[in-house]
Amino acid sequence: MTQRTAKQIVAPRYGGPEVLEEVEQEIPQAGPGQVTVEVRAAGVNPADYKGFAGAYSKDPEALPIHPGYEVAGVVLDLGADTELASGGGAVGDEVLAFRVGGGYASRITVPATDVFAKPAALDFPAAANLLLAGTTAEDMLRVTGVRAGETVLVHGASGAVGVMVLQLARLRGIRAIGTTSGARADVVTEFGGEPVRYGDGLLDRVRALAPDGVDAALDCVGTDEAVDVSLAVAPKERVVTIAAMGRAQRDGFLAVGGRMPESAAFRDSVRASLIALAGSGDLVVPIARTYPLARAAEALTFLADGHPGGKIALIP
Repeated sequence: MTQRTAKQIVAPRYGGPEVLEEVEQEIPQAGPGQVTVEVRAAGVNPADYKGFAGAYSKDPEALPIHPGYEVAGVVLDLGADTELASGGGAVGDEVLAFRVGGGYASRITVPATDVFAKPAALDFPAAANLLLAGTTAEDMLRVTGVRAGETVLVHGASGAVGVMVLQLARLRGIRAIGTTSGARADVVTEFGGEPVRYGDGLLDRVRALAPDGVDAALDCVGTDEAVDVSLAVAPKERVVTIAAMGRAQRDGFLAVGGRMPESAAFRDSVRASLIALAGSGDLVVPIARTYPLARAAEALTFLADGHPGGKIALIP
């Protein structure tokens, strides 16, 4: 089997962004059921740094860690008798891929079942940041069972997942009240939500907008304030978090994550529909910044600050 060289960002040990290194490694030619993608943009997500920070595991056998769950690029090679997940496929096609491993790279060989045709309406940075946030938002809406005519409270509504929740809620006729800083209130409004400033007095401000409470609460930030207000205004069985796992276990409300088998299977099942929505312009991916691949550590440090103002992409 012939080999190709690719630049990759790896974490040879556990730690912060400073442990990341750029290396050059051989990647195999695509075999049956595989696609080699020349990466034009790699999505940057909190789950990336949690992996090499040891948030999930500190197993030395798992080193080096290869971060990056989603990419967009161009097909370099298709294995024999192989089609993309969206059907067809040829060298030169523009694609996006999720969920993959080692996306912080100039080239990557991945299962064809995770590779989809990229809509022309999406540029590479946006396409590389669509599916992790989008599938997470869909998962939160799924487990809370919200439907047209209901009201939801979204904590962190101006963040990556929050913006996706707002847009999906608007498309389904669901009213969304979104917590945000005063400086980001316009973002919540732009994507279909009603902004409410977090901080002291949040509960009273939410009750002023929803005197009878809300039908569900979706926590994208994980703060005690978000959890406490959610439990005060929504039925416990319709409160979900992606960030306050300890509180969910202690207080008995829902939590979802990509490492949970049920969530993972569901998220995979909605990839095609999210791509279609983005292709038609009904789902927008705001991009805050792009960085060269070699500056991955800088990009992740900026993301970890907590207020990037949109998604971040690495450009090989």
